[in-house]
Amino acid sequence: MGLWGKSVVIFNLIREHGKQSTRSLADRTGLSKSSVHRHLQAIERRDRYPESSFWETLAGRAWLIRLVVATWFVLGLKRGVGAETLSEFFSRLRLDGHLGCSASALRAVMHTLERLILATTAVWEKEGIVHGEIRPVIGAVDETFLQRMVRVCMALATGSLLREEIASDRSYDTWFERANERLTTFGTEVLYLVSDRAKALIKLAHTGLGCPSIPDLFHLGHDLAKSASLAIFGRLRQAKRELEPAKQHLEKWWKHTEAAPAQIAQAQARVAACATSLNHWQEVGSTWRQQG
Repeated sequence: MGLWGKSVVIFNLIREHGKQSTRSLADRTGLSKSSVHRHLQAIERRDRYPESSFWETLAGRAWLIRLVVATWFVLGLKRGVGAETLSEFFSRLRLDGHLGCSASALRAVMHTLERLILATTAVWEKEGIVHGEIRPVIGAVDETFLQRMVRVCMALATGSLLREEIASDRSYDTWFERANERLTTFGTEVLYLVSDRAKALIKLAHTGLGCPSIPDLFHLGHDLAKSASLAIFGRLRQAKRELEPAKQHLEKWWKHTEAAPAQIAQAQARVAACATSLNHWQEVGSTWRQQG
C-alpha cells in the first residue's frame, strides 16, 4: 500500500466510525502506531479549507490527478505554458497542501507525462497495426523554426503527429524518406497532402506519395488577402492621382476670365466625381484593414 493509499484508509475509517485512538486505527489498518500518527498529523495539516476533506477521498484523489494531468497536457504540452505559471495556478486553487505545486515538482510531472504518452502511443500503434485499424490519412506537412528546424507530419482528421524530428534540410528526398518510412510502418496511404506551396512538398505529394497536393488555408488566405489588397489600394492610388489634376483643371477655369459656365460646371463635376471615388476606396481600404 502506497503512502496516499494508507492516508485514504485512515481517513475513511475516521469518516465511517468517528474519531478513534491511534492504537485503534493501527489495529484496524494493520499499520504501526507511528505511521498512523504521522498520517493523522498530515491530514490535520491539509484540512485548511472547506473542500480539503474531498481531496482525502478516493474520488477526490482521482479527480485531482485528472486535473493535474489535463492541465499539464492542454496548457503545458500543447500550449507551452510554463511550470512557474502552472505552479501559481494550482496554488491559487489552494491545492498546495495536497500536491507538489513547486515549479520543479511540476516539471518532474511533465517529464513523466511525456514518457507515459509516448509509451502509450507506441502500444496503441502496435495494436492498431495488428488489428488492421490504421486507415488512410489526410496528411499535413510543414517545417517549424524554433531553436532549430523541425519537420512535422501529422494526420489532420485526428490531430495526431505521424512524425516530428529535428532536421538539417528540407529537400524532397529527405521528406520522402521520412514520410514513406512512417507510412510503411503503418501500412497505410495518404488521401491528399496539405502544405504550403514549397516545391519539395508539392513534389512529395504528387511524385512521392501519389496523391493530390492541397494548399493550406494560411497561405491561401495570405494569397487572397494579398490580391485583394493590391486591387483595393491600386484603385486608391489611382483615385488620388486623378483628383489632383482635376482640381488643377478647375482652378485653371476659375482664373480664366472668358471661361463659359458650362466648362466650369464640367470641371466641378469632374472634381466631385474624383473626390467621391477617393472617399469610396478609402472606406473600402479601412474596412479591409479592420476585417483583416
